[in-house]
Amino acid sequence: MGETGADAQLVKRVQKGDKKAFDLLVLKYQQRIIKLVSRYVRDPTDALDVAQDTFLKAYRALPNFRGDSAFYTWLYRIAINTAKNYLVTQSRRPTESDNFRVEGEPGELESMLKDLATPESLLITDEIKETIAEAIEQLPDDLRTAINLREVEGLSYEEIADVMTCPIGTVRSRIFRAREAIDHRLKALLE
Repeated sequence: MGETGADAQLVKRVQKGDKKAFDLLVLKYQQRIIKLVSRYVRDPTDALDVAQDTFLKAYRALPNFRGDSAFYTWLYRIAINTAKNYLVTQSRRPTESDNFRVEGEPGELESMLKDLATPESLLITDEIKETIAEAIEQLPDDLRTAINLREVEGLSYEEIADVMTCPIGTVRSRIFRAREAIDHRLKALLE
């Protein structure tokens, strides 16, 4: 049974009143949701609160979950909406320039960078990272969400379309425009 099938079984158990099945879903997805929410809500304590709100909303809405999309896609949509609503109520936007993180084993990226760690290459690497982060931060919400879901979360175009509730062509367009804006900023730096 794949991940989607296992989730579907747990969802059915929750819909029949098994609260422990929901605990299993929370354990399975809490780190991913916290990581996702943290890209919008910078304060770690607030991000944990928003993640908890996400799971509360999901639990309350689960009786109406029909399974039209995968559970985690549905949960991601709730998390993004909860984070955006939080930002609106707090009247602030994300400011930290650490939106774009490279996934991998802890220390893996650092060891690769140390091999190339001349002062000049370190300066260029830092400038590139900062430029990418600033470019992403300045994107409109829809483009920033699409590029983060694709490049950071690793979701497919279909999953992103589900999360963002828009056609797949719109997702492709948003990702293309986001990459174009990032490339434009990088080109200016590298010239």
